[in-house]
Amino acid sequence: MIAVTGAAGFIGSNLAHRLAAEGHSLLLVDHDLTPAKAANLVGLPRFAFSRHDHFLEDLQEGRVCPDAIFHLGACSSTTETNWDYLFRNNVEYTRHLWSWCAMKRKPLLYASSAATYGDGSRGFDDRTLPRELKPLNLYGKSKNAFDVWAVAEVAAGQPTPPKWAGLKFFNVYGPRETHKGRMASVVYHTHKQVTATGEMKLFRSTDPQIEDGGQRRDFVFVGDCVNHLMWLWQNDAPGGLYNSGSGEARTFRDLASGVFAALGLPARVGFTDMPRDLAGKYQNLTRAEVSKLRAAGCDIPTTALEDGVRETVRWLEGTEGVRRAA
Repeated sequence: MIAVTGAAGFIGSNLAHRLAAEGHSLLLVDHDLTPAKAANLVGLPRFAFSRHDHFLEDLQEGRVCPDAIFHLGACSSTTETNWDYLFRNNVEYTRHLWSWCAMKRKPLLYASSAATYGDGSRGFDDRTLPRELKPLNLYGKSKNAFDVWAVAEVAAGQPTPPKWAGLKFFNVYGPRETHKGRMASVVYHTHKQVTATGEMKLFRSTDPQIEDGGQRRDFVFVGDCVNHLMWLWQNDAPGGLYNSGSGEARTFRDLASGVFAALGLPARVGFTDMPRDLAGKYQNLTRAEVSKLRAAGCDIPTTALEDGVRETVRWLEGTEGVRRAA
Protein backbone atom coordinates (compact mmCIF):
# COMPACT_ATOMS: atom_id res chain seq x y z
CA MET A 1 0.00 0.00 0.00
CA ILE A 2 1.29 3.45 -0.97
CA ALA A 3 0.18 6.55 0.94
CA VAL A 4 -0.20 9.88 -0.86
CA THR A 5 -0.91 13.01 1.17
CA GLY A 6 -2.51 15.96 -0.58
CA ALA A 7 -3.94 13.24 -2.79
CA ALA A 8 -6.93 15.24 -3.99
CA GLY A 9 -4.72 18.19 -4.88
CA PHE A 10 -2.99 18.97 -8.14
CA ILE A 11 0.23 16.96 -8.20
CA GLY A 12 -1.08 14.46 -5.66
CA SER A 13 -4.09 13.44 -7.74
CA ASN A 14 -2.02 13.06 -10.89
CA LEU A 15 0.42 10.88 -8.94
CA ALA A 16 -2.48 8.82 -7.55
CA HIS A 17 -3.77 8.14 -11.05
CA ARG A 18 -0.28 7.06 -12.17
CA LEU A 19 0.18 4.75 -9.18
CA ALA A 20 -3.26 3.22 -9.72
CA ALA A 21 -2.48 2.64 -13.39
CA GLU A 22 0.61 0.69 -12.31
CA GLY A 23 -1.49 -1.50 -10.03
CA HIS A 24 -0.60 -0.12 -6.60
CA SER A 25 -3.13 -0.11 -3.77
CA LEU A 26 -3.60 3.41 -2.44
CA LEU A 27 -4.23 5.16 0.84
CA LEU A 28 -5.18 8.70 -0.12
CA VAL A 29 -4.80 11.38 2.54
CA ASP A 30 -6.22 14.89 2.47
CA HIS A 31 -8.52 17.34 4.20
CA ASP A 32 -12.26 16.72 3.94
CA LEU A 33 -13.05 16.67 0.24
CA THR A 34 -14.77 19.55 -1.52
CA PRO A 35 -16.69 18.73 -4.72
CA ALA A 36 -13.93 20.39 -6.79
CA LYS A 37 -11.19 18.30 -5.22
CA ALA A 38 -13.25 15.11 -5.19
CA ALA A 39 -13.51 15.48 -8.97
CA ASN A 40 -9.73 14.94 -9.18
CA LEU A 41 -10.18 11.39 -7.90
CA VAL A 42 -12.83 10.41 -10.45
CA GLY A 43 -11.67 7.41 -12.43
CA LEU A 44 -9.52 5.85 -9.72
CA PRO A 45 -10.59 2.21 -9.55
CA ARG A 46 -10.14 1.67 -5.83
CA PHE A 47 -8.58 3.39 -2.84
CA ALA A 48 -8.88 3.97 0.90
CA PHE A 49 -9.21 7.55 2.18
CA SER A 50 -7.97 9.10 5.41
CA ARG A 51 -8.24 12.64 6.72
CA HIS A 52 -4.81 14.22 7.20
CA ASP A 53 -5.01 14.43 11.01
CA HIS A 54 -6.37 10.89 11.32
CA PHE A 55 -3.52 9.64 9.15
CA LEU A 56 -0.88 10.78 11.66
CA GLU A 57 -2.80 9.14 14.49
CA ASP A 58 -3.14 5.90 12.54
CA LEU A 59 0.59 5.83 11.80
CA GLN A 60 1.50 6.44 15.42
CA GLU A 61 -0.95 3.82 16.70
CA GLY A 62 0.13 1.23 14.13
CA ARG A 63 -3.25 0.99 12.43
CA VAL A 64 -1.66 1.62 9.03
CA CYS A 65 1.84 0.90 7.72
CA PRO A 66 2.28 2.03 4.12
CA ASP A 67 5.20 0.74 2.08
CA ALA A 68 6.09 4.32 1.07
CA ILE A 69 4.77 7.83 1.68
CA PHE A 70 4.52 10.53 -0.98
CA HIS A 71 3.93 13.68 1.05
CA LEU A 72 2.44 16.32 -1.25
CA GLY A 73 -0.03 17.83 1.21
CA ALA A 74 0.65 21.40 2.36
CA CYS A 75 -0.73 24.89 2.60
CA SER A 76 0.51 26.06 -0.81
CA SER A 77 -0.81 29.63 -0.82
CA THR A 78 2.03 32.03 -1.58
CA THR A 79 0.01 34.85 -0.01
CA GLU A 80 -0.65 33.14 3.36
CA THR A 81 0.47 35.40 6.24
CA ASN A 82 -0.19 33.17 9.26
CA TRP A 83 3.26 31.76 10.07
CA ASP A 84 2.04 29.55 12.92
CA TYR A 85 -0.44 27.88 10.56
CA LEU A 86 2.22 27.38 7.88
CA PHE A 87 4.70 25.99 10.41
CA ARG A 88 2.20 23.44 11.74
CA ASN A 89 1.10 22.32 8.30
CA ASN A 90 4.30 22.52 6.27
CA VAL A 91 7.05 21.88 8.81
CA GLU A 92 5.84 20.02 11.89
CA TYR A 93 3.56 17.64 9.97
CA THR A 94 6.42 16.70 7.63
CA ARG A 95 8.75 16.13 10.58
CA HIS A 96 6.27 13.60 11.99
CA LEU A 97 6.22 11.71 8.68
CA TRP A 98 10.02 11.83 8.44
CA SER A 99 10.40 10.39 11.95
CA TRP A 100 7.88 7.61 11.27
CA CYS A 101 9.56 6.67 7.97
CA ALA A 102 12.97 6.67 9.67
CA MET A 103 11.71 4.41 12.45
CA LYS A 104 9.82 2.02 10.16
CA ARG A 105 12.46 2.10 7.39
CA LYS A 106 10.03 3.31 4.71
CA PRO A 107 10.73 5.67 1.78
CA LEU A 108 9.59 9.29 2.03
CA LEU A 109 9.30 11.58 -0.97
CA TYR A 110 7.99 15.04 -0.20
CA ALA A 111 7.17 18.32 -1.90
CA SER A 112 9.55 21.19 -1.35
CA SER A 113 9.18 24.18 -3.69
CA ALA A 114 11.05 26.44 -6.09
CA ALA A 115 9.70 29.25 -3.89
CA THR A 116 12.61 28.44 -1.56
CA TYR A 117 14.95 30.15 -4.06
CA GLY A 118 13.43 33.58 -3.49
CA ASP A 119 14.31 36.19 -6.11
CA GLY A 120 16.85 33.89 -7.74
CA SER A 121 19.84 36.03 -6.83
CA ARG A 122 21.49 32.92 -5.39
CA GLY A 123 20.54 30.84 -8.40
CA PHE A 124 18.21 27.86 -8.77
CA ASP A 125 20.65 25.07 -8.05
CA ASP A 126 19.44 22.20 -5.84
CA ARG A 127 23.01 21.73 -4.59
CA THR A 128 22.83 25.08 -2.77
CA LEU A 129 22.41 24.50 0.96
CA PRO A 130 18.91 25.49 2.12
CA ARG A 131 20.28 27.64 4.93
CA GLU A 132 21.80 29.94 2.28
CA LEU A 133 18.45 30.67 0.60
CA LYS A 134 16.11 33.60 1.26
CA PRO A 135 12.51 32.92 0.15
CA LEU A 136 10.31 35.90 -0.75
CA ASN A 137 7.17 34.74 1.07
CA LEU A 138 6.17 32.77 4.15
CA TYR A 139 5.09 29.75 2.11
CA GLY A 140 8.60 29.50 0.63
CA LYS A 141 10.06 30.09 4.10
CA SER A 142 8.07 27.19 5.51
CA LYS A 143 9.18 24.83 2.76
CA ASN A 144 12.79 25.90 3.20
CA ALA A 145 12.54 25.51 6.97
CA PHE A 146 11.84 21.81 6.60
CA ASP A 147 14.61 21.41 4.03
CA VAL A 148 17.04 23.05 6.46
CA TRP A 149 15.91 20.69 9.23
CA ALA A 150 16.14 17.56 7.05
CA VAL A 151 19.63 18.37 5.77
CA ALA A 152 20.76 19.08 9.35
CA GLU A 153 19.35 15.74 10.55
CA VAL A 154 21.31 13.91 7.87
CA ALA A 155 24.50 15.85 8.62
CA ALA A 156 24.16 15.09 12.33
CA GLY A 157 23.82 11.37 11.70
CA GLN A 158 20.27 11.23 13.03
CA PRO A 159 17.90 8.45 11.88
CA THR A 160 16.58 9.11 8.37
CA PRO A 161 14.23 7.32 5.98
CA PRO A 162 16.15 4.68 3.99
CA LYS A 163 15.18 6.49 0.79
CA TRP A 164 14.20 10.13 0.76
CA ALA A 165 13.91 13.06 -1.61
CA GLY A 166 12.51 16.57 -1.39
CA LEU A 167 11.36 17.80 -4.79
CA LYS A 168 11.50 21.51 -5.56
CA PHE A 169 8.62 21.85 -7.98
CA PHE A 170 8.84 24.84 -10.30
CA ASN A 171 5.84 26.36 -12.14
CA VAL A 172 3.68 23.30 -12.59
CA TYR A 173 0.71 23.21 -14.96
CA GLY A 174 -1.54 20.49 -16.31
CA PRO A 175 -4.76 18.57 -15.69
CA ARG A 176 -6.57 18.52 -12.33
CA GLU A 177 -5.76 22.01 -11.01
CA THR A 178 -9.22 23.55 -11.40
CA HIS A 179 -9.77 23.49 -7.62
CA LYS A 180 -6.80 25.83 -7.01
CA GLY A 181 -8.67 28.96 -8.05
CA ARG A 182 -6.39 32.01 -7.96
CA MET A 183 -3.32 29.82 -7.34
CA ALA A 184 -3.88 27.73 -10.50
CA SER A 185 -1.40 28.03 -13.36
CA VAL A 186 -1.49 30.65 -16.09
CA VAL A 187 -2.47 27.89 -18.53
CA TYR A 188 -5.69 27.33 -16.58
CA HIS A 189 -6.41 31.05 -16.21
CA THR A 190 -5.67 31.76 -19.86
CA HIS A 191 -8.07 29.03 -20.98
CA LYS A 192 -10.72 30.35 -18.59
CA GLN A 193 -10.36 33.97 -19.72
CA VAL A 194 -10.10 33.22 -23.42
CA THR A 195 -13.21 31.05 -23.46
CA ALA A 196 -15.07 33.80 -21.57
CA THR A 197 -13.73 36.96 -23.23
CA GLY A 198 -11.49 36.00 -26.15
CA GLU A 199 -8.52 37.74 -24.47
CA MET A 200 -5.90 37.01 -21.77
CA LYS A 201 -4.72 39.58 -19.23
CA LEU A 202 -1.17 39.11 -17.93
CA PHE A 203 0.49 41.07 -15.11
CA ARG A 204 2.44 44.13 -16.13
CA SER A 205 6.11 43.94 -15.32
CA THR A 206 7.31 45.75 -12.20
CA ASP A 207 10.91 45.70 -13.51
CA PRO A 208 11.71 48.38 -16.11
CA GLN A 209 14.22 46.02 -17.72
CA ILE A 210 11.54 43.39 -18.40
CA GLU A 211 8.75 43.98 -20.88
CA ASP A 212 5.14 43.25 -19.96
CA GLY A 213 4.57 39.53 -20.37
CA GLY A 214 8.32 39.00 -20.58
CA GLN A 215 8.67 37.61 -17.06
CA ARG A 216 10.15 34.14 -17.47
CA ARG A 217 9.45 30.99 -15.53
CA ASP A 218 10.39 27.35 -15.65
CA PHE A 219 7.01 25.94 -16.65
CA VAL A 220 6.91 22.20 -16.02
CA PHE A 221 4.15 19.80 -17.06
CA VAL A 222 2.64 17.92 -14.11
CA GLY A 223 3.27 14.60 -15.81
CA ASP A 224 7.00 15.36 -15.71
CA CYS A 225 6.79 16.04 -11.97
CA VAL A 226 5.09 12.68 -11.49
CA ASN A 227 7.84 11.07 -13.58
CA HIS A 228 10.46 12.58 -11.27
CA LEU A 229 8.66 11.36 -8.14
CA MET A 230 8.27 7.86 -9.51
CA TRP A 231 11.85 7.66 -10.75
CA LEU A 232 13.34 8.78 -7.44
CA TRP A 233 11.19 6.21 -5.63
CA GLN A 234 11.93 3.31 -7.96
CA ASN A 235 15.66 3.89 -8.49
CA ASP A 236 18.75 4.00 -6.33
CA ALA A 237 19.30 7.75 -6.21
CA PRO A 238 21.12 9.51 -3.36
CA GLY A 239 18.87 11.03 -0.72
CA GLY A 240 18.56 14.79 -1.01
CA LEU A 241 16.84 17.77 -2.58
CA TYR A 242 16.07 17.68 -6.30
CA ASN A 243 14.69 20.29 -8.66
CA SER A 244 11.62 19.19 -10.60
CA GLY A 245 11.48 21.51 -13.59
CA SER A 246 12.04 21.65 -17.32
CA GLY A 247 15.43 23.34 -17.09
CA GLU A 248 14.19 26.05 -19.48
CA ALA A 249 12.82 29.55 -18.84
CA ARG A 250 9.94 30.69 -21.06
CA THR A 251 7.88 33.90 -20.96
CA PHE A 252 4.31 34.21 -19.79
CA ARG A 253 3.52 35.50 -23.25
CA ASP A 254 4.86 32.22 -24.68
CA LEU A 255 2.59 30.28 -22.35
CA ALA A 256 -0.49 32.33 -23.18
CA SER A 257 0.24 32.11 -26.90
CA GLY A 258 0.42 28.35 -26.56
CA VAL A 259 -3.10 28.26 -25.16
CA PHE A 260 -4.44 30.38 -28.02
CA ALA A 261 -2.69 28.07 -30.51
CA ALA A 262 -4.15 24.98 -28.83
CA LEU A 263 -7.61 26.54 -29.14
CA GLY A 264 -6.98 27.47 -32.78
CA LEU A 265 -7.37 31.19 -32.06
CA PRO A 266 -5.22 34.26 -32.78
CA ALA A 267 -3.40 35.50 -29.67
CA ARG A 268 -4.99 38.51 -27.94
CA VAL A 269 -2.96 39.43 -24.86
CA GLY A 270 -3.53 42.49 -22.66
CA PHE A 271 -2.05 43.55 -19.35
CA THR A 272 -3.21 44.43 -15.85
CA ASP A 273 -1.40 45.81 -12.80
CA MET A 274 0.11 43.29 -10.42
CA PRO A 275 -1.90 42.89 -7.17
CA ARG A 276 -0.40 44.63 -4.17
CA ASP A 277 -0.03 41.40 -2.20
CA LEU A 278 2.24 40.01 -4.94
CA ALA A 279 4.32 43.11 -5.71
CA GLY A 280 7.81 42.73 -4.26
CA LYS A 281 7.28 38.98 -3.77
CA TYR A 282 7.08 38.05 -7.44
CA GLN A 283 9.72 35.95 -9.18
CA ASN A 284 10.51 37.52 -12.56
CA LEU A 285 12.75 34.59 -13.52
CA THR A 286 12.95 30.94 -12.53
CA ARG A 287 14.92 28.21 -14.26
CA ALA A 288 15.66 24.88 -12.65
CA GLU A 289 19.20 23.57 -12.69
CA VAL A 290 18.48 19.89 -13.39
CA SER A 291 22.00 18.45 -13.61
CA LYS A 292 21.75 16.81 -10.16
CA LEU A 293 18.73 14.75 -11.19
CA ARG A 294 20.37 13.87 -14.50
CA ALA A 295 23.60 12.88 -12.72
CA ALA A 296 21.57 10.54 -10.51
CA GLY A 297 20.56 8.73 -13.69
CA CYS A 298 17.14 10.18 -14.51
CA ASP A 299 17.15 10.70 -18.27
CA ILE A 300 13.38 10.93 -18.86
CA PRO A 301 12.72 13.49 -21.64
CA THR A 302 11.01 16.73 -20.63
CA THR A 303 7.63 17.61 -22.15
CA ALA A 304 7.95 20.62 -24.48
CA LEU A 305 5.92 23.62 -23.35
CA GLU A 306 3.74 23.65 -26.46
CA ASP A 307 3.00 19.92 -26.13
CA GLY A 308 2.15 20.17 -22.44
CA VAL A 309 -0.09 23.19 -22.99
CA ARG A 310 -1.87 21.40 -25.84
CA GLU A 311 -2.52 18.35 -23.65
CA THR A 312 -3.73 20.53 -20.78
CA VAL A 313 -6.12 22.49 -23.01
CA ARG A 314 -7.46 19.23 -24.46
CA TRP A 315 -8.18 18.04 -20.91
CA LEU A 316 -9.75 21.36 -19.91
CA GLU A 317 -11.95 21.38 -23.00
CA GLY A 318 -13.18 17.91 -22.10
CA THR A 319 -13.94 18.69 -18.46
CA GLU A 320 -15.42 22.11 -19.15
CA GLY A 321 -17.57 20.58 -21.88
CA VAL A 322 -18.95 18.11 -19.35
CA ARG A 323 -19.74 20.93 -16.91
CA ARG A 324 -21.51 23.02 -19.58
CA ALA A 325 -23.56 20.03 -20.68
CA ALA A 326 -24.57 19.38 -17.09
